[in-house]
Amino acid sequence: MKRLLLLLLIAFNAQAQEIALLKYHGGGDWYANPTSLPNLIKFCNQNIQTRIKAKPATVEPSSPDLLSYPYVHMTGHGNVVFSDADVVNLRQYLAAGGFLHIDDNYGMDQYIRKEIKKIFPGNDLVELPSTHAIFQKPNPFPAGLPKIHEHDGKRPQAFGIFVEGRLVLLYTYETDLGDGWEDPEVNNDPAEVRQKALKMGANIIAYIFAN
Repeated sequence: MKRLLLLLLIAFNAQAQEIALLKYHGGGDWYANPTSLPNLIKFCNQNIQTRIKAKPATVEPSSPDLLSYPYVHMTGHGNVVFSDADVVNLRQYLAAGGFLHIDDNYGMDQYIRKEIKKIFPGNDLVELPSTHAIFQKPNPFPAGLPKIHEHDGKRPQAFGIFVEGRLVLLYTYETDLGDGWEDPEVNNDPAEVRQKALKMGANIIAYIFAN
């Protein structure tokens, strides 16, 4: 029923979809990439015919407003702590049809894995193969998740949590997609690198609205 209500809400707002940034607790910089989501929204609206509001919302994990957003983005470099109320609400949101994308901006990994386990104690993060649908369209990524920024010489990895066969949580690691979405002068990334990041972001958005 809850998933049905969320899908109906999305359909009702088809002309004005809205996505959100997660404002979490624990001391991590949830606000790390202020231009990322606006740029991704603009790219998606121009290239994959979405109608997403230009300015993303900000939502806390325990807020009832969470159910208003089909896509919630989370990023940062440091500590993350989900309260019991956060855990319950996030679990309900994801079970109801929502989607959480966590993008490690370098330094989040050791904290976020423990918090994900709070939400889904019986589910393990599973690495998505390069053949997964999220890498196929509208922009093909035959090698899987692209590398945007280099930190420790590790390969980029995309992990997921599946509930009844549906991907509900995406955790992107050692890639820095959000940095690639930022304004060009923020990180001075080459245009082709920013395009890779934005195209992968568009794939994520397209996957959510198609599923």
